[in-house]
Amino acid sequence: MSGHSKWATTKHRKAAVDKARGKLFAKLIRQIEVAAREGGGDVDVNATLRTMYEKARAASVPMDTIERAIKRGTGELEGVHYEAISYEGYGHGGVAIVVECLTDNKNRTGADIRSIFGRNGGSMAEPGSVLWQFDRVGQIYVDGSVDEDTVMMVVLDAGAEDVVKDDDGWLVTCQPAQLQATIKALNSANIGINSNELALVASNPISIEDESDARKVIKLIEALDDHDDVQNVWSNFDIPDSVLAAIDEQ
Repeated sequence: MSGHSKWATTKHRKAAVDKARGKLFAKLIRQIEVAAREGGGDVDVNATLRTMYEKARAASVPMDTIERAIKRGTGELEGVHYEAISYEGYGHGGVAIVVECLTDNKNRTGADIRSIFGRNGGSMAEPGSVLWQFDRVGQIYVDGSVDEDTVMMVVLDAGAEDVVKDDDGWLVTCQPAQLQATIKALNSANIGINSNELALVASNPISIEDESDARKVIKLIEALDDHDDVQNVWSNFDIPDSVLAAIDEQ
């Protein structure tokens, strides 16, 4: 979990200064379209759509853009048909990587992802050979202005499993089926939510303490994450805070 949490934190810091806002919007809109197509356009009924909707609103995606994406997903407006596909592979030091994509051309996307792995010292793996090392969980990043006991009491009553310190806030973990109930409980208690997601968390993180090795892993992860079709990149690396700090200073 710590490896994913640190990568998530790194992504959050990067996003805060990332000028490629249009790319972020495009990824969120694509997720909304697929969620609406698979589960309908009602955010009160479709839990996945609700999660994507909230992520888009948190990223300041305009409401009319979100509404058009939902209508494209439900077929009310014409749009591109996207398919969800995952790729698995390994990076420097044997770290496991899962890449989740939404694409309208699986052959193109597959070739691109394979090329990114190859150019950055990684390799693709057979389906299922990496995924078993991860568990799917709901994660909610909560405002740190609220004390731990209050957060714990609210989320455990809603079915969450754990609350841990995460930089200036709290990371709440739950089963995927409990994500929306936990979000609702936090909202009802007026506890601020910074973000939420369905994440893949590694069961056995690999520690990378060498700065050079860490740079190579992060370079591969960021190259994958920058691809237009890539929605999420999950890995089992665990980089100590001191190494991350040294990399950030460069």
